[in-house]
Amino acid sequence: MVRRTKEEAQETRAQIVAAAERAFYKRGVARTTLADIAQQAGVTRGAIYWHFSNKAELVQALLDSVHESHDHLARASESEDELDPLGCMRTLLLQVLNDLVLDARTRRINEILHHKCEFTDEMCEIRQQRQGAIADCHQSIVLALGNAVRREQLPADLLVDHAAVAIFAYIDGLIGRWLLLPDSFDLLGNAERWVDTGLDMLRLSPALRK
Repeated sequence: MVRRTKEEAQETRAQIVAAAERAFYKRGVARTTLADIAQQAGVTRGAIYWHFSNKAELVQALLDSVHESHDHLARASESEDELDPLGCMRTLLLQVLNDLVLDARTRRINEILHHKCEFTDEMCEIRQQRQGAIADCHQSIVLALGNAVRREQLPADLLVDHAAVAIFAYIDGLIGRWLLLPDSFDLLGNAERWVDTGLDMLRLSPALRK
């Protein structure tokens, strides 16, 4: 009975997250209320509060669901024992771009995060959550690039912190542009070219050297 109750709770949670995704995608995060999500999910507001304290936690749940399939590659590139950290990063970035184009749910969640998550005054918790997520991502990239430097895959005098900002901004900008104008360039067909352009910036840019 307890096991069944846990399964039901997980099913309800997944139902709420799916409803939040639909509601945020249609109306934007700021204009969507928890009552809207409850109606979409077919549950009470109390059921939502059992699983999530606020909209910020729902946004984080969407973000986590996108990142789950990439976690093993991220961990590998961050590990000092990994022999090919830059290769792991390249594979990770390719997977991010491929999933964005080929998986409709991944595309919707990215569009919510990039273009439908308005940082109004009442959304300060979500702004803080996104700031924290970006800071965590930055530290992960710094670790991966530091490993690549130690493995002599990147220049020994690379400004690692600057390089982490640059590669994040490049990929994030590429994704944001494609989501707004998906017909303006071939993200899927040229995914390797786009990723290698970013990695070449790290290898070759004099502005990223000490």
